[in-house]
This record gives sequence, structure tokens and C-alpha cells, in this order.
Amino acid sequence: MYPADFDYVRATSAQEAVDLLAQNADSVLLAGGHSLIPMLKLRLTHPARLIDIGRVDEIRGVCEKDSTLRVGSLTTHNEIASSEIVQSQCRFLAEAAGKIGDPQVRNKGTIGGNIAHADPASDLPAVLVAVGATVHLLGPDGNRSIAAGDFFTGLLTTAKAPGEIITEIEIPACCEEGFGCAYLKVEHPASGYAVCGAAARVKMDGGTCAAASLAFNGVTPVVFNAWSDGSPLAGGPADDAAIDAAIDELAIDEPMGDIHASGEYRVALARAYGKRALKAARDRS
Repeated sequence: MYPADFDYVRATSAQEAVDLLAQNADSVLLAGGHSLIPMLKLRLTHPARLIDIGRVDEIRGVCEKDSTLRVGSLTTHNEIASSEIVQSQCRFLAEAAGKIGDPQVRNKGTIGGNIAHADPASDLPAVLVAVGATVHLLGPDGNRSIAAGDFFTGLLTTAKAPGEIITEIEIPACCEEGFGCAYLKVEHPASGYAVCGAAARVKMDGGTCAAASLAFNGVTPVVFNAWSDGSPLAGGPADDAAIDAAIDELAIDEPMGDIHASGEYRVALARAYGKRALKAARDRS
């Protein structure tokens, strides 16, 4: 299929992209294109203008800054998966990025485009919520930051305002002493999208769990943060029995159901993979 007609312009900086967005409200950003182009071809979206930011190097790359991991929004999934810094500082982000789609998608798709699209079956949002990441944006009124847990607001919907672009994702170092993390998923065999994905982060202090977080993708229309008000594992032993009990008590409301898996099946997968991810994270801590 062919998209509807549109104008095309290439931005040379993040600020120029913001300025171009302000000139025409019916514009969309093109980064890697692996979320946008299929929608254009199916005519699910038909913007008047595409603003190509794919060559804006100032928002690309991975580095450490102020004891945090900084990932530019144009960093590709393959760059994240193969980054030694990401592998050492945030192992489950590298794991999740390495499980996205196929090599073509991973070499072209970007983290910024991925989270802006906010597909509930995408891998990275659950990791960013579980690790407590911060999304940095640039818009007509300057810079602002949003916690990842507040960024994803619904099906294909985020807190990013019209006219804003994602510039960077800031991630606390999560593989320091005492911390372990893991990302596991059941993927659709054709698309690679998650039927259920579980991102877990656990901090152990001796034999006691000091903190734990868990988030799921592919199960509900928006990333499901299992313990936004605090983990029931904190302060306890985090042995297999404790993890099993915590997940068995977890209420997962309004799961998605489609031709690939019913809502009930997705919940069953979430319980099984939530347990496995937590145990793997604990064992890595």
C-alpha cells in the first residue's frame, strides 16, 4: 500500500525540529521509521509533513553522566544491545533491546521512536518503568522531564505534548553491587512483539530483599507497573516461595485479548514470567 501525499523536510538539530513542528501542527517526526512507516502505508495516519530527525547526532549515543546512564533518543536498538556500558550498567535494557524484532528493525529502529509510539507489546517501556527511568523532552517552552512511570498513559498514548521531541532517556545504574535485573518475554513468532514481557529489578542485602520492581508489557493496554506503591518483597527473604506468593496475589485488571492470546492467557503468562524474571534478577544480584 502507498501512503497519502505529504511534504518532507530534514532537521539538522533538535531545536530546528521543534521549530519545524511549531510551524505546522499537522507534522510528525521520522526517526527510525519502523513504527511510523507501516502506519503511513496503511493510512492509519496521514500527516501533512514528515520531519526527518534521523541525522541529528546530538541526540544519539550512550554515555555515563552524574552516576546515571544517558541514552540519546536516536540510539538504535542494536546500539543499545551491543553497548558495553549498557550491558554493565543496565543489563536488562540491553537484553530487551536485543529481543526487538529482527536485525533490520534493531539496526534502524530507535529508543525514542519506540517509546513515543507506546505500543503495549513493545519491549523497552516495561524496562524503563521497572528501572525508574526519566524521559527528557524539548519543546517550544524549553526542556522538561517526565518519569517513565508517568510517561506511558494509554494505548499508543504518552504524556509527550504536541510540539515536543524526546531528546534523552536517563537511567539509574541498576547493576551496581546488590542489584540484579532480568527481562524475559514470550514473543509472537512472526513479529517478535511481546505477547507478555516481564522486566524485574531486585536489590539484595545479604539474605534480605532491600527493594524490588516489576513491570509487564504486552498484557494490558499500557505498561503494567506491578508495585507502584512498594514491593511486598521488600524487607523479606525473596526466596522462591516469597516471590511465588507475591505474584500469585498480584491483581492484573483489564488485560488485552486478541487473536494471538486471550486476556486470561496473558495474565497466566504474566504470573509465570513475573516469577521467572524476579528469580533471575535475584540470582544476578
